[in-house]
Amino acid sequence: MARRRDAVVRRGLRHVRRSIVEQPGMFTLAVLASSLYGGMTVASAWVIGQITDRVLLPAFADGATTAAALALAAAAILGVALLKIVGILGRRLFAGIMSYRLQADYRRRVTRQYLRLPLSWHQKHPTGQLLSNANSDVEASWFFVAPLPFACGALVMIAITVVALVLTDPLIALVGLVVFPLVFLVNVVYSQVMSPRMQRAQQLRAEVSEIAHESFDAALVVKTLGRETAETERFQARAEELRDGLVAVGRVRGLFDPMMEALPSLGTLAVLLIGAGRVADGSTDAGSLVSIAYLFTLLALPIRAIGWVLADLPRALAGFDRVTPVLEATGETPYGPDAAVAGEVGAEVGVHDVGFSFDGTSRPTLSGVTFDVPAGRTVAIVGPTGSGKSTLAGLLVRLVDPSDGHVLLDGIDLRRLREGEMSDQAAFVAQGTFLFDDTVRGNITLDAPFTDEEVWTALRVAAADDFVAALPEGLDTRVGERGATLSGGQRQRLALARAVVRRPRLLVLDDATSAVDPSVEARILDALRSGGGGASAAPATVVVIAYRQATIALADEVVWLEQGRALARGTHAELLAAVPGYAALVRAYSQAEVAA
Repeated sequence: MARRRDAVVRRGLRHVRRSIVEQPGMFTLAVLASSLYGGMTVASAWVIGQITDRVLLPAFADGATTAAALALAAAAILGVALLKIVGILGRRLFAGIMSYRLQADYRRRVTRQYLRLPLSWHQKHPTGQLLSNANSDVEASWFFVAPLPFACGALVMIAITVVALVLTDPLIALVGLVVFPLVFLVNVVYSQVMSPRMQRAQQLRAEVSEIAHESFDAALVVKTLGRETAETERFQARAEELRDGLVAVGRVRGLFDPMMEALPSLGTLAVLLIGAGRVADGSTDAGSLVSIAYLFTLLALPIRAIGWVLADLPRALAGFDRVTPVLEATGETPYGPDAAVAGEVGAEVGVHDVGFSFDGTSRPTLSGVTFDVPAGRTVAIVGPTGSGKSTLAGLLVRLVDPSDGHVLLDGIDLRRLREGEMSDQAAFVAQGTFLFDDTVRGNITLDAPFTDEEVWTALRVAAADDFVAALPEGLDTRVGERGATLSGGQRQRLALARAVVRRPRLLVLDDATSAVDPSVEARILDALRSGGGGASAAPATVVVIAYRQATIALADEVVWLEQGRALARGTHAELLAAVPGYAALVRAYSQAEVAA
């Protein structure tokens, strides 16, 4: 138990040091301001003692005093008070800047890490947990920083006070100073007891956030299936666990806070009891006793400031323990030295003996997949549900890397391309269309420097120019969160225009036109095949995950994927005649469309 307690204290002190090292300037200014406040606080006790001895007691003895003495006493009190105000303002200002800078810096670090880590890492972590890491966990990690400069200044104040107490009356000082070891001991025990409770509370915060995110994200499913009550109960159960966890934290805090408040007062009471006897026997004078007693009353707040820091450290450690795994996560996408082949013509794609497994141990999603896509050709990938089509689409644009084999772009392994090369050469339109709560223009350009002419060209290729032109503000029309004001087909066409405007040499469509009318889909694919998407007349290489017979028939070649393997390739007519599984799947979808 003692070893565990020491570990918590050591980790807490290292975390305090980390905050100081990362913001030395603001910390120094805040500590100087806090030290000014502490020095003036001690000075105020000395001033009051001097006023007691030189103004108040003579006035009581003589029955009169002078205006000069009163003015001098008032000036001394006001001067000290003004310097204390300057110290308080500086301490709070610089400590606040330090705290918010640390929070902002670590939020940026976490966000950069999220963007840097590969998609496979994100697939293993719930979205709610990631949101909690970037928000409440980062905030908790540095919550103790606000009172930290005050606590450091309080140490200066305590040091000055101890010297003043010893010089004034060593015996009374010794009696009063017994309180400091007690305060430290109480805080060590408090940190040990609070640490596991704060870790549990932080974990529950993340879980509550995760459930809320899932429920909001799936609002359409919840409402259409009448699952509002079930989702409410699921959220309520975890929220009640969080409530109970926070109540447990509150109980511990409610037990230790009064002890922290009482210890300085008990020290002051002991000083007064013993000091009164020493004044009575002439061992000390009344002014010295007043100074000492006043110093101890002033020490209550600095001791509480130290207590605030120590009390917040368990929560800070719990938050930082949840942020650290994100910052230390490995598995970033490696890049090589090679540049992609320059040019406006479509890219040549090669898939050679590719295998992929999501966790490296389970049944592979893809195994031994091999095919080539000549430059400027359109290839349809067809297969039943679960055959690995979407996984293969992700491999073609390097959202993930294959476990085995190679994916080539113009003969270069994607893993050897320099950072940024793949996104310059290829574009991907996924099954699930995501639009930002922005204008049509903003959703297509994503703040890249494309002209309106280029945007309209991309919209024409995606067969979206007519409905965009009919919107109230055209390109400046806001589409709402996730494109809520648009239909499914309109959202898909804007997502396609977002890809086309970048003039990719390779365009991968993962069932990206499923919500579009077949006639409009044919128009889109014809435009892509003819190279109508930019300044060059050369067509892009298009790989499309498709189900519709009309879509498949437009492809130059079809690859039949089944159980993670490429079992056949050829034209649509050839596969209809030679592959029973392919023919059955295509006809089943055609019959379903007719029935609908």
